[in-house]
Amino acid sequence: MPPRPSRRAQAALFAVTFLLSVEPSRAAAQSGAHAGMRMPHDSAAPHALHLMAQAIPLLTRADPAAGRRALTEGTLAQAFVMARGRAFGGHLLADATLNLEGLTMRRGELSTGAFGEGFIDRRHPHTYMHELVVTAVGDRGPMRLSASAGRGFVPFGTDDPMVRPLEKYPVNHHLSQILERTVLSGAARLGAAIVEVATFNGDEPTAPTALPRAARVGDSWSLRGTLLPAAWAELQASYARVASPEETGGHGLDHRKQSVSARFASVAGGRSLLAEWARTVEHDHDRLQDVLRIETALVEGTADVGPVKVALRLEQTDRPEEERLADPFRTTFPGSDLSIGGITRWRVATAALSGPAVTVRELRGYPFVEVARLAAAARDPRTFATPERFYGASRMWMVTTGLRLQLGAAHARMSRYGAALVP
Repeated sequence: MPPRPSRRAQAALFAVTFLLSVEPSRAAAQSGAHAGMRMPHDSAAPHALHLMAQAIPLLTRADPAAGRRALTEGTLAQAFVMARGRAFGGHLLADATLNLEGLTMRRGELSTGAFGEGFIDRRHPHTYMHELVVTAVGDRGPMRLSASAGRGFVPFGTDDPMVRPLEKYPVNHHLSQILERTVLSGAARLGAAIVEVATFNGDEPTAPTALPRAARVGDSWSLRGTLLPAAWAELQASYARVASPEETGGHGLDHRKQSVSARFASVAGGRSLLAEWARTVEHDHDRLQDVLRIETALVEGTADVGPVKVALRLEQTDRPEEERLADPFRTTFPGSDLSIGGITRWRVATAALSGPAVTVRELRGYPFVEVARLAAAARDPRTFATPERFYGASRMWMVTTGLRLQLGAAHARMSRYGAALVP
């Protein structure tokens, strides 16, 4: 007789059942392996509610993984419910995302190269209250204005990888986006130009249940400018000063972050291209000096080839190597600058194929397979932290296959609000 599932497993099963039973909005869902993540940023309906749920059961093979051995693991990743509502003739907007990864992948998702919030070579689960932002929108002459408040995305960098074509997050996730913060932001759009400014709390979440420390709210700021020179092109540049993100008491190193990107998209053929560069400088505000500098460059593109969607990502990212615990996939968190044993440079090529949807009534499932070839090297050959020490090799493979399950109305890109929304 099979063993009785644990309470955590039962909770995860309940969460997935809930995800796949949400009554969707009757707005038409788009076809295509990843088109289901898009929703028009504006609507003729003055009062509308859009719901969308997703979950990805997957199997990952990492060879070698941390601990110098090959691992194969199954995970239920990206389990979430997203909602967008509007009222008062479209002048009041609300965005909400309930993320259930704290139930479905407590150990994190096997992902060689990933790091952040105490996890390494595993992508950490995000907080349950991933996003809850209210936005007021209005026009003043030719200018579109908005103000947003709540917990969500800071106007910095590029779109969250959750709504991008590859299942595995890039190594640079913590360099290229700032999320799950209590943020107060404003945006203005005039013609093809958009400017956003925000203040927020610098501290990162320490667990899926974590809430920002009230004393930290408003200790950080960001600025982002976007130019839309054509209907198919988008240029972005942003800067942020993040106070002590890795030490919740506010006594750690500050981050000074820069990001530049270009995005091109064509509905015909499902083609898109994203190119980005970002830099994070860790700064000691007491000694008024920079401690370390890490950079990333990434190119990511998609195209429809018949019924199949093809995606490719090329990435080079620097990763700080922090002291690992007895569990080789965990690091001390909150950490300190004294726990950094070096910096490795990761070069990753990832290719993916996603098939046409398999539908059961309102539920859509997109089968996919991803293959990643990873190479890592110590940026300074004298460093103690080398790939050979952690993995027994400097080159690794990672293969992931799964089924992207989606239910409900198509949803928009993530990380922009109000006047800053770009379709």
